[in-house]
Amino acid sequence: MKKHIIIILSFLCLVLCACTSGSGDDLVSMSAKDCLTAGEEALARDSVMQGEKLLRTAISKAEATADLHTCYIACQRLAESLSWSNNEEALRLAKRAVEIYERHPDDERNHVILLDYAGTYASQLAYNTEGSFDEALSLTRRAYDIAVRDSMDDLVCQTLTSLANIAWAKEDYRQALDNALRAKALATPELLQGVLQVLGRCYMELDSLDKAEAIYRQMTPGDDIHAAYIVQSSLAKIAATRFGAEESVEVIDSAFEQAEELYFKAMEQKDGYYQAALRQELENEHLAYTSALHRRMLIGIVAVLLLLGVAGWLIMRYRMRMLNQQREHEAERHEAEQRLNEQKNRMLQQEAESQQERLRQADEVIAFLQNYILQRTEVVQKLNQSSEARITLTQREWGEVERTLNAIDGDRFARIRKAYPDMEEDDIHLCILTRLQLSNRAIGNIYCISVSAVQHRKLKLKKDVFGEKDPDMTLEQVILNT
Repeated sequence: MKKHIIIILSFLCLVLCACTSGSGDDLVSMSAKDCLTAGEEALARDSVMQGEKLLRTAISKAEATADLHTCYIACQRLAESLSWSNNEEALRLAKRAVEIYERHPDDERNHVILLDYAGTYASQLAYNTEGSFDEALSLTRRAYDIAVRDSMDDLVCQTLTSLANIAWAKEDYRQALDNALRAKALATPELLQGVLQVLGRCYMELDSLDKAEAIYRQMTPGDDIHAAYIVQSSLAKIAATRFGAEESVEVIDSAFEQAEELYFKAMEQKDGYYQAALRQELENEHLAYTSALHRRMLIGIVAVLLLLGVAGWLIMRYRMRMLNQQREHEAERHEAEQRLNEQKNRMLQQEAESQQERLRQADEVIAFLQNYILQRTEVVQKLNQSSEARITLTQREWGEVERTLNAIDGDRFARIRKAYPDMEEDDIHLCILTRLQLSNRAIGNIYCISVSAVQHRKLKLKKDVFGEKDPDMTLEQVILNT
Protein backbone atom coordinates (compact mmCIF):
# COMPACT_ATOMS: atom_id res chain seq x y z
CA MET A 1 0.00 0.00 0.00
CA LYS A 2 2.81 2.44 0.85
CA LYS A 3 4.43 1.68 -2.52
CA HIS A 4 1.19 2.61 -4.29
CA ILE A 5 1.01 5.88 -2.36
CA ILE A 6 4.56 6.78 -3.39
CA ILE A 7 3.80 6.06 -7.07
CA ILE A 8 0.66 8.22 -7.03
CA LEU A 9 2.46 11.08 -5.29
CA SER A 10 5.23 10.94 -7.91
CA PHE A 11 2.65 11.04 -10.70
CA LEU A 12 0.95 14.07 -9.18
CA CYS A 13 4.31 15.85 -8.95
CA LEU A 14 4.84 15.29 -12.67
CA VAL A 15 1.36 16.69 -13.37
CA LEU A 16 2.20 19.74 -11.25
CA CYS A 17 5.40 20.39 -13.24
CA ALA A 18 3.51 20.03 -16.51
CA CYS A 19 0.82 22.49 -15.40
CA THR A 20 3.29 25.15 -14.36
CA SER A 21 5.29 25.07 -17.60
CA GLY A 22 4.07 27.61 -20.21
CA SER A 23 3.76 27.17 -23.93
CA GLY A 24 5.97 29.22 -26.28
CA ASP A 25 4.72 32.04 -28.38
CA ASP A 26 3.88 31.26 -31.99
CA LEU A 27 6.46 33.80 -33.20
CA VAL A 28 9.22 31.89 -31.44
CA SER A 29 8.73 28.89 -33.74
CA MET A 30 8.70 30.99 -36.94
CA SER A 31 11.88 31.53 -38.95
CA ALA A 32 13.03 34.93 -40.19
CA LYS A 33 11.83 34.13 -43.73
CA ASP A 34 8.44 33.02 -42.40
CA CYS A 35 8.08 36.30 -40.48
CA LEU A 36 9.09 38.28 -43.60
CA THR A 37 6.52 36.47 -45.74
CA ALA A 38 3.81 36.85 -43.11
CA GLY A 39 4.64 40.55 -42.71
CA GLU A 40 4.39 41.20 -46.46
CA GLU A 41 1.07 39.35 -46.59
CA ALA A 42 -0.25 41.40 -43.66
CA LEU A 43 0.71 44.67 -45.39
CA ALA A 44 -0.95 43.46 -48.59
CA ARG A 45 -4.15 42.97 -46.54
CA ASP A 46 -3.80 46.53 -45.17
CA SER A 47 -2.93 45.17 -41.70
CA VAL A 48 -0.15 47.72 -41.21
CA MET A 49 0.21 47.21 -37.46
CA GLN A 50 0.61 43.44 -37.71
CA GLY A 51 2.80 43.72 -40.81
CA GLU A 52 5.30 46.11 -39.21
CA LYS A 53 5.45 43.97 -36.07
CA LEU A 54 6.23 40.85 -38.12
CA LEU A 55 8.89 42.70 -40.16
CA ARG A 56 10.63 43.88 -37.00
CA THR A 57 10.58 40.30 -35.72
CA ALA A 58 12.01 39.11 -39.06
CA ILE A 59 14.90 41.58 -38.76
CA SER A 60 15.66 40.46 -35.21
CA LYS A 61 15.57 36.76 -36.13
CA ALA A 62 17.62 37.28 -39.30
CA GLU A 63 20.33 39.09 -37.35
CA ALA A 64 20.41 36.31 -34.75
CA THR A 65 20.76 33.61 -37.44
CA ALA A 66 23.05 35.61 -39.80
CA ASP A 67 20.41 35.40 -42.57
CA LEU A 68 21.62 38.62 -44.19
CA HIS A 69 19.53 38.43 -47.36
CA THR A 70 16.31 38.19 -45.36
CA CYS A 71 17.58 40.91 -43.02
CA TYR A 72 18.14 43.57 -45.69
CA ILE A 73 14.91 42.70 -47.52
CA ALA A 74 12.94 43.03 -44.25
CA CYS A 75 14.68 46.37 -43.52
CA GLN A 76 13.74 47.65 -46.98
CA ARG A 77 10.09 46.53 -46.64
CA LEU A 78 9.75 48.10 -43.19
CA ALA A 79 11.34 51.35 -44.41
CA GLU A 80 8.84 51.47 -47.28
CA SER A 81 5.94 51.02 -44.84
CA LEU A 82 7.26 53.78 -42.53
CA SER A 83 8.18 56.26 -45.27
CA TRP A 84 4.91 58.24 -44.97
CA SER A 85 4.99 58.54 -41.20
CA ASN A 86 8.62 58.51 -40.07
CA ASN A 87 11.20 59.69 -42.62
CA GLU A 88 14.08 59.43 -40.16
CA GLU A 89 13.47 55.79 -39.27
CA ALA A 90 12.75 54.94 -42.92
CA LEU A 91 16.12 56.44 -43.94
CA ARG A 92 17.93 54.66 -41.10
CA LEU A 93 16.45 51.31 -42.11
CA ALA A 94 17.20 51.87 -45.80
CA LYS A 95 20.86 52.77 -45.08
CA ARG A 96 21.10 49.74 -42.84
CA ALA A 97 19.77 47.55 -45.68
CA VAL A 98 22.40 49.03 -48.06
CA GLU A 99 25.15 48.40 -45.52
CA ILE A 100 24.10 44.75 -45.03
CA TYR A 101 23.87 44.18 -48.79
CA GLU A 102 27.29 45.70 -49.51
CA ARG A 103 28.90 43.42 -46.91
CA HIS A 104 27.29 40.36 -48.51
CA PRO A 105 26.14 41.24 -52.09
CA ASP A 106 24.00 38.98 -54.27
CA ASP A 107 21.88 40.56 -57.06
CA GLU A 108 23.04 44.01 -58.27
CA ARG A 109 19.44 44.98 -59.07
CA ASN A 110 18.76 44.80 -55.35
CA HIS A 111 21.78 47.06 -54.77
CA VAL A 112 20.38 49.73 -57.12
CA ILE A 113 16.88 49.50 -55.63
CA LEU A 114 18.17 49.79 -52.05
CA LEU A 115 20.34 52.81 -52.88
CA ASP A 116 17.48 54.50 -54.75
CA TYR A 117 15.07 53.96 -51.85
CA ALA A 118 17.63 55.30 -49.41
CA GLY A 119 18.18 58.37 -51.60
CA THR A 120 14.43 58.98 -51.82
CA TYR A 121 13.98 58.83 -48.03
CA ALA A 122 17.01 61.12 -47.53
CA SER A 123 15.48 63.59 -50.01
CA GLN A 124 12.11 63.50 -48.21
CA LEU A 125 13.80 64.13 -44.87
CA ALA A 126 15.88 67.01 -46.28
CA TYR A 127 12.80 68.57 -47.91
CA ASN A 128 10.70 68.33 -44.74
CA THR A 129 13.46 69.67 -42.47
CA GLU A 130 14.91 72.18 -44.98
CA GLY A 131 18.24 70.42 -44.64
CA SER A 132 21.00 69.48 -47.10
CA PHE A 133 20.34 67.23 -50.09
CA ASP A 134 23.97 66.05 -50.32
CA GLU A 135 23.31 62.62 -48.83
CA ALA A 136 20.27 62.09 -51.05
CA LEU A 137 22.27 63.00 -54.16
CA SER A 138 25.18 60.78 -53.15
CA LEU A 139 23.00 57.70 -52.61
CA THR A 140 20.92 58.21 -55.75
CA ARG A 141 23.93 58.88 -58.00
CA ARG A 142 25.55 55.68 -56.78
CA ALA A 143 22.39 53.82 -57.74
CA TYR A 144 22.33 55.55 -61.14
CA ASP A 145 25.97 54.72 -61.89
CA ILE A 146 25.45 51.01 -61.14
CA ALA A 147 22.28 50.90 -63.26
CA VAL A 148 24.09 52.55 -66.21
CA ARG A 149 27.11 50.26 -65.81
CA ASP A 150 24.98 47.10 -65.93
CA SER A 151 22.56 48.40 -68.62
CA MET A 152 19.48 48.17 -66.39
CA ASP A 153 17.30 50.54 -68.43
CA ASP A 154 14.27 50.40 -66.13
CA LEU A 155 16.40 51.21 -63.08
CA VAL A 156 18.24 53.94 -65.02
CA CYS A 157 14.79 55.49 -65.63
CA GLN A 158 13.85 55.09 -61.97
CA THR A 159 17.07 56.66 -60.65
CA LEU A 160 16.89 59.52 -63.18
CA THR A 161 13.37 60.24 -61.93
CA SER A 162 14.68 60.32 -58.35
CA LEU A 163 17.50 62.69 -59.38
CA ALA A 164 14.93 64.91 -61.11
CA ASN A 165 12.84 65.03 -57.94
CA ILE A 166 15.88 65.96 -55.86
CA ALA A 167 16.88 68.72 -58.31
CA TRP A 168 13.31 70.05 -58.25
CA ALA A 169 13.34 70.09 -54.44
CA LYS A 170 16.61 72.06 -54.62
CA GLU A 171 14.90 74.49 -57.06
CA ASP A 172 17.37 73.57 -59.81
CA TYR A 173 14.56 73.28 -62.36
CA ARG A 174 16.74 73.11 -65.49
CA GLN A 175 18.65 70.12 -64.11
CA ALA A 176 15.40 68.55 -62.97
CA LEU A 177 13.92 68.99 -66.47
CA ASP A 178 16.99 67.46 -68.12
CA ASN A 179 16.86 64.39 -65.85
CA ALA A 180 13.11 64.00 -66.32
CA LEU A 181 13.37 64.13 -70.13
CA ARG A 182 16.10 61.50 -70.08
CA ALA A 183 13.96 59.34 -67.81
CA LYS A 184 10.94 59.72 -70.10
CA ALA A 185 12.95 58.37 -73.04
CA LEU A 186 13.53 55.13 -71.07
CA ALA A 187 10.22 54.94 -69.18
CA THR A 188 8.20 51.74 -69.16
CA PRO A 189 4.38 51.97 -68.78
CA GLU A 190 4.75 51.23 -65.06
CA LEU A 191 7.22 54.10 -64.53
CA LEU A 192 5.75 56.64 -66.97
CA GLN A 193 3.26 58.26 -64.57
CA GLY A 194 5.96 59.12 -62.03
CA VAL A 195 8.19 60.57 -64.77
CA LEU A 196 5.33 62.67 -66.19
CA GLN A 197 4.54 64.03 -62.74
CA VAL A 198 8.02 65.47 -62.16
CA LEU A 199 8.26 66.59 -65.81
CA GLY A 200 5.02 68.55 -65.49
CA ARG A 201 6.24 70.23 -62.28
CA CYS A 202 9.44 71.31 -64.04
CA TYR A 203 7.57 72.88 -66.97
CA MET A 204 5.30 74.68 -64.52
CA GLU A 205 8.25 76.19 -62.65
CA LEU A 206 9.86 77.23 -65.98
CA ASP A 207 6.57 78.86 -67.13
CA SER A 208 6.23 76.49 -70.13
CA LEU A 209 2.46 76.32 -69.70
CA ASP A 210 1.64 74.62 -73.01
CA LYS A 211 4.16 71.86 -72.42
CA ALA A 212 3.06 71.48 -68.81
CA GLU A 213 -0.60 71.18 -69.85
CA ALA A 214 0.28 68.57 -72.49
CA ILE A 215 2.17 66.53 -69.89
CA TYR A 216 -0.61 66.68 -67.29
CA ARG A 217 -3.21 65.65 -69.88
CA GLN A 218 -1.11 62.56 -70.63
CA MET A 219 -1.33 61.48 -67.00
CA THR A 220 -3.93 58.86 -66.03
CA PRO A 221 -4.09 58.86 -62.21
CA GLY A 222 -7.00 56.42 -62.02
CA ASP A 223 -7.91 55.85 -58.36
CA ASP A 224 -4.70 57.45 -57.07
CA ILE A 225 -6.19 60.38 -55.13
CA HIS A 226 -2.89 62.20 -54.65
CA ALA A 227 -1.96 61.96 -58.35
CA ALA A 228 -5.45 63.14 -59.34
CA TYR A 229 -5.08 66.12 -56.99
CA ILE A 230 -1.75 67.07 -58.64
CA VAL A 231 -3.22 66.85 -62.16
CA GLN A 232 -6.38 68.84 -61.39
CA SER A 233 -4.67 71.53 -59.33
CA SER A 234 -1.96 72.03 -61.99
CA LEU A 235 -4.46 72.27 -64.85
CA ALA A 236 -6.52 74.76 -62.84
CA LYS A 237 -3.47 76.93 -62.16
CA ILE A 238 -2.46 76.81 -65.84
CA ALA A 239 -5.93 77.96 -66.91
CA ALA A 240 -5.98 80.78 -64.35
CA THR A 241 -2.47 81.94 -65.32
CA ARG A 242 -3.42 82.13 -69.01
CA PHE A 243 -6.31 84.45 -68.20
CA GLY A 244 -4.03 86.61 -66.07
CA ALA A 245 -5.92 85.79 -62.90
CA GLU A 246 -2.96 85.89 -60.56
CA GLU A 247 -5.24 86.19 -57.52
CA SER A 248 -7.13 83.09 -58.66
CA VAL A 249 -3.86 81.19 -58.91
CA GLU A 250 -3.06 82.12 -55.34
CA VAL A 251 -6.56 81.06 -54.25
CA ILE A 252 -6.19 77.75 -56.11
CA ASP A 253 -2.77 77.21 -54.53
CA SER A 254 -4.20 77.94 -51.11
CA ALA A 255 -7.19 75.66 -51.60
CA PHE A 256 -5.18 72.75 -52.90
CA GLU A 257 -2.51 73.25 -50.25
CA GLN A 258 -5.24 72.99 -47.63
CA ALA A 259 -6.57 69.87 -49.32
CA GLU A 260 -3.08 68.37 -49.43
CA GLU A 261 -2.53 69.30 -45.77
CA LEU A 262 -5.79 67.57 -44.86
CA TYR A 263 -4.74 64.51 -46.88
CA PHE A 264 -1.39 64.21 -45.14
CA LYS A 265 -2.96 64.88 -41.75
CA ALA A 266 -5.34 62.02 -42.45
CA MET A 267 -2.37 59.82 -43.33
CA GLU A 268 -0.63 60.88 -40.11
CA GLN A 269 -3.77 60.18 -38.08
CA LYS A 270 -4.07 56.78 -39.71
CA ASP A 271 -0.46 55.96 -38.87
CA GLY A 272 -0.95 57.27 -35.33
CA TYR A 273 -3.93 54.99 -34.97
CA TYR A 274 -1.87 52.00 -36.09
CA GLN A 275 0.97 52.91 -33.72
CA ALA A 276 -1.45 53.30 -30.82
CA ALA A 277 -3.05 49.99 -31.70
CA LEU A 278 0.40 48.37 -31.77
CA ARG A 279 1.18 49.74 -28.30
CA GLN A 280 -2.19 48.51 -27.07
CA GLU A 281 -1.50 45.08 -28.52
CA LEU A 282 1.85 44.92 -26.73
CA GLU A 283 0.15 45.88 -23.48
CA ASN A 284 -2.48 43.21 -24.07
CA GLU A 285 0.22 40.62 -24.68
CA HIS A 286 1.89 41.60 -21.40
CA LEU A 287 -1.42 41.34 -19.57
CA ALA A 288 -2.08 37.96 -21.19
CA TYR A 289 1.36 36.73 -20.11
CA THR A 290 0.77 37.93 -16.53
CA SER A 291 -2.66 36.30 -16.51
CA ALA A 292 -1.19 33.00 -17.78
CA LEU A 293 1.50 33.15 -15.09
CA HIS A 294 -1.10 33.68 -12.37
CA ARG A 295 -3.22 30.89 -13.80
CA ARG A 296 -0.28 28.48 -13.73
CA MET A 297 0.46 29.46 -10.12
CA LEU A 298 -3.18 28.81 -9.21
CA ILE A 299 -3.05 25.42 -10.93
CA GLY A 300 0.09 24.61 -8.95
CA ILE A 301 -1.57 25.51 -5.66
CA VAL A 302 -4.65 23.45 -6.54
CA ALA A 303 -2.43 20.52 -7.51
CA VAL A 304 -0.61 20.69 -4.14
CA LEU A 305 -3.93 20.74 -2.33
CA LEU A 306 -5.07 17.80 -4.40
CA LEU A 307 -1.82 16.04 -3.59
CA LEU A 308 -2.39 16.48 0.13
CA GLY A 309 -6.04 15.51 -0.19
CA VAL A 310 -5.24 12.34 -2.10
CA ALA A 311 -2.56 11.38 0.41
CA GLY A 312 -5.00 11.84 3.31
CA TRP A 313 -7.69 9.95 1.46
CA LEU A 314 -5.33 7.00 0.80
CA ILE A 315 -4.34 6.82 4.46
CA MET A 316 -7.96 6.90 5.57
CA ARG A 317 -8.89 4.29 3.00
CA TYR A 318 -6.09 2.00 4.21
CA ARG A 319 -7.32 2.22 7.79
CA MET A 320 -10.92 1.61 6.79
CA ARG A 321 -9.84 -1.42 4.78
CA MET A 322 -8.10 -2.90 7.80
CA LEU A 323 -11.22 -2.39 9.98
CA ASN A 324 -13.94 -3.55 7.58
CA GLN A 325 -13.08 -6.05 4.83
CA GLN A 326 -16.68 -6.28 3.72
CA ARG A 327 -16.89 -2.56 2.96
CA GLU A 328 -13.82 -2.93 0.74
CA HIS A 329 -15.55 -5.65 -1.31
CA GLU A 330 -18.55 -3.39 -1.78
CA ALA A 331 -16.29 -0.58 -2.90
CA GLU A 332 -14.61 -2.89 -5.43
CA ARG A 333 -17.98 -3.93 -6.81
CA HIS A 334 -18.97 -0.28 -7.09
CA GLU A 335 -15.73 0.50 -8.93
CA ALA A 336 -16.42 -2.37 -11.34
CA GLU A 337 -19.82 -0.85 -12.13
CA GLN A 338 -18.19 2.53 -12.69
CA ARG A 339 -15.68 1.01 -15.11
CA LEU A 340 -18.53 -0.62 -17.02
CA ASN A 341 -20.33 2.73 -17.22
CA GLU A 342 -17.15 4.44 -18.37
CA GLN A 343 -16.70 1.84 -21.11
CA LYS A 344 -20.27 2.46 -22.26
CA ASN A 345 -19.68 6.21 -22.20
CA ARG A 346 -16.46 5.80 -24.22
CA MET A 347 -18.29 3.70 -26.80
CA LEU A 348 -21.02 6.35 -27.10
CA GLN A 349 -18.40 9.09 -27.35
CA GLN A 350 -16.48 7.20 -30.05
CA GLU A 351 -19.69 6.70 -32.01
CA ALA A 352 -20.47 10.44 -31.74
CA GLU A 353 -16.94 11.36 -32.85
CA SER A 354 -17.24 8.95 -35.79
CA GLN A 355 -20.51 10.61 -36.81
CA GLN A 356 -18.90 14.08 -36.58
CA GLU A 357 -16.00 12.91 -38.72
CA ARG A 358 -18.40 11.61 -41.39
CA LEU A 359 -20.22 14.97 -41.36
CA ARG A 360 -16.91 16.84 -41.64
CA GLN A 361 -15.84 14.71 -44.61
CA ALA A 362 -19.20 15.34 -46.26
CA ASP A 363 -18.74 19.11 -45.75
CA GLU A 364 -15.26 18.90 -47.29
CA VAL A 365 -16.65 17.06 -50.32
CA ILE A 366 -19.38 19.70 -50.73
CA ALA A 367 -16.82 22.54 -50.43
CA PHE A 368 -14.55 20.79 -52.95
CA LEU A 369 -17.40 20.37 -55.45
CA GLN A 370 -18.47 24.01 -54.98
CA ASN A 371 -14.92 25.25 -55.58
CA TYR A 372 -14.56 22.89 -58.57
CA ILE A 373 -17.79 24.21 -60.11
CA LEU A 374 -16.68 27.81 -59.50
CA GLN A 375 -13.21 27.27 -61.00
CA ARG A 376 -14.69 25.58 -64.08
CA THR A 377 -16.79 28.65 -64.83
CA GLU A 378 -15.50 30.34 -68.00
CA VAL A 379 -15.60 33.82 -66.47
CA VAL A 380 -13.59 32.72 -63.41
CA GLN A 381 -11.02 31.04 -65.68
CA LYS A 382 -10.81 34.31 -67.59
CA LEU A 383 -10.21 36.25 -64.36
CA ASN A 384 -7.49 33.81 -63.27
CA GLN A 385 -5.39 34.45 -66.38
CA SER A 386 -1.78 35.36 -65.46
CA SER A 387 -1.46 37.95 -68.24
CA GLU A 388 -0.67 41.53 -67.28
CA ALA A 389 -3.14 42.80 -69.93
CA ARG A 390 -6.40 44.37 -68.84
CA ILE A 391 -9.30 41.90 -68.37
CA THR A 392 -12.77 43.19 -69.26
CA LEU A 393 -16.06 41.52 -68.33
CA THR A 394 -19.46 42.19 -69.86
CA GLN A 395 -22.57 42.72 -67.78
CA ARG A 396 -23.68 39.19 -68.74
CA GLU A 397 -20.37 37.76 -67.46
CA TRP A 398 -20.62 39.70 -64.20
CA GLY A 399 -24.17 38.37 -63.80
CA GLU A 400 -22.98 34.82 -64.48
CA VAL A 401 -20.28 35.02 -61.78
CA GLU A 402 -22.74 36.55 -59.27
CA ARG A 403 -25.38 33.88 -59.94
CA THR A 404 -22.76 31.15 -59.54
CA LEU A 405 -21.58 32.59 -56.22
CA ASN A 406 -25.19 32.96 -55.01
CA ALA A 407 -25.82 29.31 -55.86
CA ILE A 408 -22.67 28.23 -53.97
CA ASP A 409 -22.82 30.62 -51.01
CA GLY A 410 -26.54 30.49 -50.30
CA ASP A 411 -27.53 33.80 -52.03
CA ARG A 412 -24.75 35.74 -50.23
CA PHE A 413 -24.67 38.57 -52.81
CA ALA A 414 -28.44 38.73 -52.97
CA ARG A 415 -28.37 39.37 -49.21
CA ILE A 416 -25.64 42.01 -49.66
CA ARG A 417 -27.68 43.81 -52.34
CA LYS A 418 -30.74 43.75 -50.07
CA ALA A 419 -28.80 44.92 -46.99
CA TYR A 420 -26.95 47.68 -48.90
CA PRO A 421 -29.34 48.87 -51.66
CA ASP A 422 -27.28 52.03 -52.35
CA MET A 423 -24.07 50.06 -53.10
CA GLU A 424 -22.72 50.85 -56.58
CA GLU A 425 -22.15 48.12 -59.17
CA ASP A 426 -18.37 48.77 -59.10
CA ASP A 427 -18.40 48.04 -55.37
CA ILE A 428 -20.42 44.82 -55.97
CA HIS A 429 -17.87 43.82 -58.63
CA LEU A 430 -14.96 44.47 -56.24
CA CYS A 431 -16.72 42.30 -53.59
CA ILE A 432 -17.14 39.52 -56.18
CA LEU A 433 -13.43 39.64 -57.14
CA THR A 434 -12.46 39.60 -53.46
CA ARG A 435 -14.76 36.62 -52.78
CA LEU A 436 -13.05 34.80 -55.70
CA GLN A 437 -9.79 35.26 -53.72
CA LEU A 438 -8.05 37.12 -56.55
CA SER A 439 -4.84 38.86 -55.50
CA ASN A 440 -4.60 42.66 -55.36
CA ARG A 441 -2.29 42.55 -58.38
CA ALA A 442 -4.83 40.54 -60.42
CA ILE A 443 -7.60 42.98 -59.45
CA GLY A 444 -5.31 45.85 -60.40
CA ASN A 445 -4.88 44.29 -63.85
CA ILE A 446 -8.66 44.14 -64.27
CA TYR A 447 -9.10 47.84 -63.39
CA CYS A 448 -5.68 48.96 -64.73
CA ILE A 449 -4.76 50.49 -61.37
CA SER A 450 -1.88 50.01 -58.94
CA VAL A 451 -1.85 47.51 -56.08
CA SER A 452 -1.92 50.38 -53.58
CA ALA A 453 -5.01 51.80 -55.31
CA VAL A 454 -6.73 48.41 -55.01
CA GLN A 455 -5.83 48.33 -51.30
CA HIS A 456 -7.24 51.84 -50.88
CA ARG A 457 -10.51 50.93 -52.61
CA LYS A 458 -10.89 47.83 -50.45
CA LEU A 459 -10.24 49.84 -47.28
CA LYS A 460 -12.70 52.56 -48.34
CA LEU A 461 -15.39 49.96 -49.21
CA LYS A 462 -14.86 48.14 -45.91
CA LYS A 463 -15.11 51.30 -43.80
CA ASP A 464 -17.62 53.51 -45.70
CA VAL A 465 -20.07 50.88 -46.97
CA PHE A 466 -19.85 47.95 -44.55
CA GLY A 467 -18.95 50.12 -41.54
CA GLU A 468 -16.11 47.83 -40.41
CA LYS A 469 -13.59 49.73 -38.25
CA ASP A 470 -11.31 46.82 -37.24
CA PRO A 471 -7.98 47.41 -39.14
CA ASP A 472 -7.11 43.70 -39.01
CA MET A 473 -10.46 42.58 -40.50
CA THR A 474 -10.02 42.13 -44.26
CA LEU A 475 -12.70 42.85 -46.86
CA GLU A 476 -12.95 39.11 -47.65
CA GLN A 477 -13.69 38.35 -43.99
CA VAL A 478 -16.37 41.09 -43.92
CA ILE A 479 -18.02 39.59 -47.03
CA LEU A 480 -17.92 36.04 -45.64
CA ASN A 481 -19.50 37.27 -42.38
CA THR A 482 -22.33 39.07 -44.20
